[in-house]
Amino acid sequence: MKQRNYIKIEFPARSVNEGFARAAAAAFAAQLDPTMDQLGDIKTAVSEAVTNAIVHAYPDQAGPVQLRMRILDDDQLEIAVRDRGRGIPDVKKAMEPMYTTGGEDRSGMGFTIMTSFMDGLRVRSAPDRGTTVTMKKRIRTKAGT
Repeated sequence: MKQRNYIKIEFPARSVNEGFARAAAAAFAAQLDPTMDQLGDIKTAVSEAVTNAIVHAYPDQAGPVQLRMRILDDDQLEIAVRDRGRGIPDVKKAMEPMYTTGGEDRSGMGFTIMTSFMDGLRVRSAPDRGTTVTMKKRIRTKAGT
């Protein structure tokens, strides 16, 4: 599938950058003229993926997080959030609702939320090499086409 446009942004894994990632994702997705609900879904999914990288990938330091977005020919938005942190030992287990390694203050619902708000979710991870979360969402125009 051919891409029509793309962005790539890198920032340190600090909680103050989660809002920036949400805003950047919304601004990029806006060119597809999404509904407010679709835009809210995109922002929430990006927020969850970036927060996971901040909380889980780099427990002792603020390593790099990369946000990549592409618009594909079929009005599909592809979002990838990548870190180079400690990785996820068991992706299948990590994707179970309520499972968390982030302590009592974490809900363990990040991947569940991403799955429910996006049309597709793929997680690739390797110990000590990082994690890439790739999400896709088809944007149907406000006119319903």
